[in-house]
Amino acid sequence: MVEPADRPSTAGQRLGAPESFGVSTLEPGLRPPAQPPGRQVPIRVQMLDDTQEVFQISQRSPGKVLFDLVCVHLNLTEGDYFGLEYQDHRKMTVWLDLLKPTLKQIRRPKNTILRFVVKFFPPDHTQLMEELTRYLFALQIKHDLACGRLICNDTSAALMVSHVIQSEIGDFDETQSWQHLLLNKYLPDQDAIRDKIIDSHRKHVGQTPAESDYQLLEIARRLEMYGIRLHPAKDREGTKLSLAVAHTGVLVFQGYTKINAFNWSKIRKLSFKRKRFLIKLRADPANSHHDTLEFAMGSRDCCKVFWKICVEYHAFFRLFEEPKPKPKPILFTRGSSFRFSGRTQKQVIDYVKDSELKKVPFERKHSKILSPGSTTPQSSSSRSQVPKESAMSVLLVDQPDSARFGVQVEANGSEQPPAVAPSSNGFHNAPMAPGSDPIHPRQNHNGMATVPDQQLLNPGSPGSENSPNGSPCVVVNGDATDVLGVVPEGQQLSPLTSPLLTEAGYVRNEDEDEARRKKFPTDKAYFIAKELLTTERTYLKDLQVITESFQSAMAKDEAFPNSVQSLISSSYDPVYKFHQGFLKETEQRLAQWEGRSNAHIKGDYQRIGDILLKNIQGLRQLTVHLQKHSECLVELERGCRSSRKVESLCREFEQQRVCYLPLNIFLLRPLHRLLHYKLILERLCKHYPPTHDDFRDCRAALADISEMVLQLQGTMMKMENFQKLLELQKDLTGIDNLVTPGREFIRLGCLSKLSGKGLQQRMFFLFSDCLVYTSRGMTPSNQFKVHGQLPLYGMTIRESEEEWGVPHSFTLFGQRQSVVVAASCVSEMERWVEDIRMAIDLAEQSSSPGADLLSTSLSDNKLSEDGGTEQESEEELCGSRSSLERQGHRGNTTVHVCWHRNTSVSMVDFSVAVENQLSGNLLRKFKNSNGWQKLWVVFTNFSLFFYKSHQDDYPLASLPLLGYSVTVPSESENIHKDYVFKLHFKSHVYYFRSESEYTFERWMEVIRSATCSASRSLPPTRKDLY
Repeated sequence: MVEPADRPSTAGQRLGAPESFGVSTLEPGLRPPAQPPGRQVPIRVQMLDDTQEVFQISQRSPGKVLFDLVCVHLNLTEGDYFGLEYQDHRKMTVWLDLLKPTLKQIRRPKNTILRFVVKFFPPDHTQLMEELTRYLFALQIKHDLACGRLICNDTSAALMVSHVIQSEIGDFDETQSWQHLLLNKYLPDQDAIRDKIIDSHRKHVGQTPAESDYQLLEIARRLEMYGIRLHPAKDREGTKLSLAVAHTGVLVFQGYTKINAFNWSKIRKLSFKRKRFLIKLRADPANSHHDTLEFAMGSRDCCKVFWKICVEYHAFFRLFEEPKPKPKPILFTRGSSFRFSGRTQKQVIDYVKDSELKKVPFERKHSKILSPGSTTPQSSSSRSQVPKESAMSVLLVDQPDSARFGVQVEANGSEQPPAVAPSSNGFHNAPMAPGSDPIHPRQNHNGMATVPDQQLLNPGSPGSENSPNGSPCVVVNGDATDVLGVVPEGQQLSPLTSPLLTEAGYVRNEDEDEARRKKFPTDKAYFIAKELLTTERTYLKDLQVITESFQSAMAKDEAFPNSVQSLISSSYDPVYKFHQGFLKETEQRLAQWEGRSNAHIKGDYQRIGDILLKNIQGLRQLTVHLQKHSECLVELERGCRSSRKVESLCREFEQQRVCYLPLNIFLLRPLHRLLHYKLILERLCKHYPPTHDDFRDCRAALADISEMVLQLQGTMMKMENFQKLLELQKDLTGIDNLVTPGREFIRLGCLSKLSGKGLQQRMFFLFSDCLVYTSRGMTPSNQFKVHGQLPLYGMTIRESEEEWGVPHSFTLFGQRQSVVVAASCVSEMERWVEDIRMAIDLAEQSSSPGADLLSTSLSDNKLSEDGGTEQESEEELCGSRSSLERQGHRGNTTVHVCWHRNTSVSMVDFSVAVENQLSGNLLRKFKNSNGWQKLWVVFTNFSLFFYKSHQDDYPLASLPLLGYSVTVPSESENIHKDYVFKLHFKSHVYYFRSESEYTFERWMEVIRSATCSASRSLPPTRKDLY
């Protein structure tokens, strides 16, 4: 231990904590092992806060004795994430081997300084149970930023540094913050982004050092270079590369860009021979041979250093327990005897959960503020709780059992680790089997993902980047001056855990659920207000598509009419600016309502009506801009018709990831948002008794918004129909004039048409004057090819199941031809018959035949019925056909989903979907998995769109819900959690878990609106929808 003369007390003792011998990370619950007899040698160790400590060890003591002494000195329980590194005689940075004698590894101890640093970087910082551990991780991130090892963009760097400054000096003060930045160097090029750092620091008012650490790690863990230590190498062609190891497997970098990743589940063996590092992959079912990848490194020593850290990373993150040593052979030895020594991550997590450890205060060397967190367990828990909505979503990916197998590791020999732990980190790299997951790759409309969902949400798979922006911060285990608090039995040690999960692959138990419910408001009004906040965040992101992304695209093309540019800019920019302030006020009120900010201010903040009333009154001043949004849609369409360049620009913009819905839908978002405010206020007024303080403001706000909706409802209905006709025209080929005055869209969907070759699947489109039937074309654009049209004027309809012997069939008798069609079920047939009869009545009232829809080449209605297109399966809806490499971008619109799911959608359904938009965090679980993923989910346009967090600009993947059923899991499914609903279509099953009864009911309500087509007929004016 450290000599008293050199150091009078430990960090904990200086803060008044009782004497503690700490916890040995290698021998849980015991004091450090007795050292062998012999002369004591001083060893210097540099800590993460840049202080140096001297430890006395015996000449013959192994490395783990020194490491345990360091952990005891720090009162560190989760020491297994850390290690001691040093430069050996070859000037190579190596890790201290815990099993070998320290002095056999360090030849000149007097001239060597060991560094105590983070060795294993977990995928999720909520797996770190103690605040001290998170504080040390934050110091490591701070160091990596300063030395240029953690590469990121300026925005991320500025945000991280702002959290560091918040943890060190507290709330923003312009003079103090500026001076602090001048005196401290956090980034190599800090001066260039100093203003960005200051702007970010302004936003952290009221944030404690512990919360700053949490936010720093939340951002940093998403960076591509988080925890990455590059080892130079070359491939067989001599290209300069770098190898690295992470919790998911072995990574390959070119410069600072990850170009490949090999998941542990796909690696069969790691080995090296001289200076060649070899990765042997498991057999691919498509190939009969095993792939072996070879990389040349600088020397055999470089190979061995990297091989050792790969062995340790694999064992720490993938095994149940520390691997046992192999028995020594009697005569000959083959291969390396090196093995991982220490607890695995699973053992660390289990130990901390099962132990009733005291929270020991610790000293922040660089912090000038005190952290109010450890006077009592209750205050520690409540004050340092990170705001659930401000923290980025924690992406937790479950791992199938089939992926849990070991990796054989070899160095001129082999080492076969024991059975693998059940993915304590929760990540996997399972290939997507056909039909296993209909969540689609991102391909524009209906939110297609760039790669399959399971791969996209898997940080370990090639092509799936886990690199959002990050920010560094500092965390305290308690107040530096407070007394030591004892954690109550059954309560988690760390108050800074993820709101819904405490770690990847580990779902909170019922005690934790109950504890969380007590910490946060449970009033229904709170959850209604929270819905306002979450949907406002999504709405603002949608406005950014127009005000930033699309306007930027328009400005780059000189062919775009200036009049349209100025019209869109003048109409949408004021609305966007207004809603930025509205969102900020809502976020502040929810933070006050939850009691997690501005705790020193007293007042009644458990209300939202006053903010709604104020902002809706402000929104009324923008009515003149809202009325111009329909003009923007019309002028943009006129520009596309008059100029092919403008049409091409809009089409190319719709192919961008940020435009996850048809462009025209974004243009109508402000009108749709008025309906959302009206519905939210109706729920609040229904919930509050008339005597409630918030009732009067809510009722006044409801009156104002209802007046606005009434004023604009005519525009809404016309623009909805106009926008739908424009979208359908893009999906159809062979039509000249779909958008004409007086024509209304009524229903689209799949029916089987009886022809000479039997029943053939056709896509039918019902308008107010005609019925068009098509088949899906095999062209790159994936448009539907028109086969014919039936004017509704003079048409009659008759059910004909008995006549033709075809279930659910009916016959349409037109003036020129008759068609026999069959629906997939009785309910589908009833919807079609009801809507067609209503459309016939509308056509009769117009007293004139409708205009011919078809182009000249198709007007004879004698298109070949024999060239029926090849049927495509549900799996093709999410397969290679919808990858970004395919030129056609309309391969997964609502029309295509109806084609694959054999269902239909009416204009009433579209109108209801406009009202039923929802956003928020959900936990998702696959049918055959154990873990839950926390995702930011947006429901719109009959689809669920999945994001890592609400701050992401575009979705990772989507799930079209047409054809799905939503139910509650049965007892036999063993989903023993509250507020869980189940989505299933054929063999595809997903479970989603919400945070409260209100949010559960809301998600069920809006999803049912998409999965169950409206059976009611379309009213002539649809005024009842508003």
